[in-house]
Amino acid sequence: MNLEHSVSAHWQGGFDEPALERWAADLRSRLRAPEVSLGTVFMTPHLFPSAGQILELLRVHARVPLLIGCSSTGLIQGDSEIENSPGLVAGLYHLPGADLKAARFTGEQVEEADGPAYWHSAAGVNPESTNGWLVLADPFHLDCERWLRVWEEAWPGKPILGGLASGDPSQTTTQIYHDGEVFEDGGIALSVGGEVNLARLISQGCTPIGQTWTITRAEPNLIHEIGNRPAYEVLMETVSDLPPKVQARCRGNLFVGLVMNEYLDDFQRGDFLIRNILGADPASGSLVVGALPREGQTMQFQRRDSDAADEDLVALLEKADEELRDREILGGCLCCCNGRGKGLFGRPGHDAGKIQSRIGPFGLTGFFCNGEIGPVGGKNFLHGYTASLALFTRPKSG
Repeated sequence: MNLEHSVSAHWQGGFDEPALERWAADLRSRLRAPEVSLGTVFMTPHLFPSAGQILELLRVHARVPLLIGCSSTGLIQGDSEIENSPGLVAGLYHLPGADLKAARFTGEQVEEADGPAYWHSAAGVNPESTNGWLVLADPFHLDCERWLRVWEEAWPGKPILGGLASGDPSQTTTQIYHDGEVFEDGGIALSVGGEVNLARLISQGCTPIGQTWTITRAEPNLIHEIGNRPAYEVLMETVSDLPPKVQARCRGNLFVGLVMNEYLDDFQRGDFLIRNILGADPASGSLVVGALPREGQTMQFQRRDSDAADEDLVALLEKADEELRDREILGGCLCCCNGRGKGLFGRPGHDAGKIQSRIGPFGLTGFFCNGEIGPVGGKNFLHGYTASLALFTRPKSG
């Protein structure tokens, strides 16, 4: 691991002030850089009563000038995924040349905002001064879809990555952390500018089946015809052409992938926005989907299961390894759907382990989400069953 730029650690158990002081100081001593630019922290609900004290311990003893984080039922550190175990993870990042600014936002602001200028003023960030955003938000007291639309309008073309906090499944309470403060609503958005960029990998856990098609008749939420044929007929034909073992894995696991950028010469993984097939009507031949398809849009059916999710992540990591050949990874933050992890793959540490083995090692923290944020085809979306990886990168010297 490149200890000059990022380190991370896992604290297991409850609140113990003297021990946490030593743990935070030890984490700082492991970072060989002269200063910390950014800290991240993710905690389980067991630590909610002590969250404010823990934030102050990290700021003081790990010497963190800017700290962001949120709560989660599952934690990610290095190549490990720690599910259903009390504790916290923290990461320290040295990001030379970065211009970092954290902006707190609330549901009330989303309601009252009257355009991009409002958000530029509220966040103190203009469109030219940011390369992208890392965002952590509460899903229960915020209209996240609306927030994402207005945020993207304010900073068009900028990637927005991150996830929605999770907590005790029996309650609608999460926590958002900014420096020494604890919030139970809204979110925190970190603008990354200057000489550091946010590279991204958005693995939606699906593998394509069949060929690409053009939607020839559609209306909101409905696909009537594909290639001038009934959409249901095309779906059934696509599945019947698969090997019997693959057909069996498709039951209950079929999705639609919609291309977001039609100007590409070739459509590959990462170019499709994956959305649910909510229903089908064999009589009319129509499909009901969890999106707003349009006539002329390119689409491809998709399959989602553990094998498909593994295949998708590995293929995207191979692509990322090639694209990042001229860039140095300074650290990362991984936001994974709480439907992934051991429940999907049958073992812990799948996503984090694959990432570290393929493009690491580097300091990595993260959490299991109630929803993931990331761009597809140049536009930002909320996702499900997705791994959203944000990487702090800069050009390699020389």
